[in-house]
Amino acid sequence: MTEYKLLEIFYDYVCPWCYFITGGIEQLQKEFEIDIRWTAFPLYPETPEKGLTFDALFSDKNTDATKMMTILKRIAKRLRLPFGEPKNTYNSRLAQELGKWAESKGKGREFHKAVFQAYFVKGQHIGEVHVLVKVAESVNLNGKDVQKVIQDRTYREAIDLDWKRSYELRVTEVPTFLLNHQVLVGAQPYETLENFLLPNNVKRRELNTTICKYDNVLSLAC
Repeated sequence: MTEYKLLEIFYDYVCPWCYFITGGIEQLQKEFEIDIRWTAFPLYPETPEKGLTFDALFSDKNTDATKMMTILKRIAKRLRLPFGEPKNTYNSRLAQELGKWAESKGKGREFHKAVFQAYFVKGQHIGEVHVLVKVAESVNLNGKDVQKVIQDRTYREAIDLDWKRSYELRVTEVPTFLLNHQVLVGAQPYETLENFLLPNNVKRRELNTTICKYDNVLSLAC
């Protein structure tokens, strides 16, 4: 029986660099015998319920939000990823909790991708329950079950543990990759991700078809 290595990825749904690596992660899973664990990280945990404009979010960081968005759109185009023009950041806590539930239903990968697209492509408020219900339904999860999970905060403790793990491991930026106690930070080029796996004895799958290489990404993080 094949023993798969575990690649842990610390993420937040409102991090564009986390969205930008999704194509590369899908390709890694096609090419390598590896499992992925998405560990939730609190990027902007104090974001109010109504959200914040990017100007307000970066007001004390000397960041030009308009210029930043232009750069992100350029990178997304190079990666052949759809990208809208989100105006605000939102509190992603409920989305993270729902992501854990989706994983328990075998829909984690689809749900993570759908949330990233809801936010970065459609600019939707991913902190609102009705938005999360529609996102979950789009990957064939039951809407009534979604509402109950959110209402009961069923996965509150699971995300608390993810956040605690992030703090204990001193993760400060996302995406951060962890494999065999080795750490790689930032949205790395695909070749860098490959070179992160290979020294750790992660085996390639035997494939009959050629897979196109994932385009390079700037080595940046949130």
